[in-house]
Amino acid sequence: MSTVLTIALSKGRIFQQTLPLLAHAGIVPRDDPATSRKLILDTNQNDVKLIIIRAADVPTFVEYGAADLGVTGKDVLLEHGGNGLYEPLDLKIARCRLMVAGKPDMVPRHRLRVATKYLDITRNYYAKQGRQVELIKLYGSMELAPLVGLADCIVDLVETGNTLKANGLEPLEHIMDISSRLVVNKASMKMKHGRIKSFIELMREAVVKNCG
Repeated sequence: MSTVLTIALSKGRIFQQTLPLLAHAGIVPRDDPATSRKLILDTNQNDVKLIIIRAADVPTFVEYGAADLGVTGKDVLLEHGGNGLYEPLDLKIARCRLMVAGKPDMVPRHRLRVATKYLDITRNYYAKQGRQVELIKLYGSMELAPLVGLADCIVDLVETGNTLKANGLEPLEHIMDISSRLVVNKASMKMKHGRIKSFIELMREAVVKNCG
């Protein structure tokens, strides 16, 4: 197994909020993913690389050993299933809420129709209530679904609620709070145990400092 430590991250909010935590662990990327076209970023440590991928792909890259560690949202992990992964740390960044949202005067049809990209989470949420729902998978523009009659409501991440409000929708039910988690490949944890354990502890310190 390679001696290089590879960490999978996604562009945007999670990357930006992970940077201070990585810095506490002594890791600083040499390139800015916002301007660089590279998918593998070098860092100030020659044996630590960052790979830049879609947030939804982070668990897959880590599970199959293409990355030793990764950072992704709890929503992504729940949809992925989490097989082959350790989840040692809640980084308490990129926080938001997973909500049912719709028109305030929604009158649902006999069998509720829900648009979402979170099929498993949504199915399980309604199953616990003993309710069968019809799910429609969408990848974006979720707020449009109730407006054009595609669905009664949506299940989506809500940060400020401004997008919902701008489209005449509002949060109806709170499913869960979401934050980003550190995940580790199980084989890497065995083969690079000391190194990864040390990295986790540094990240844990950074989280306490960040939240304090």
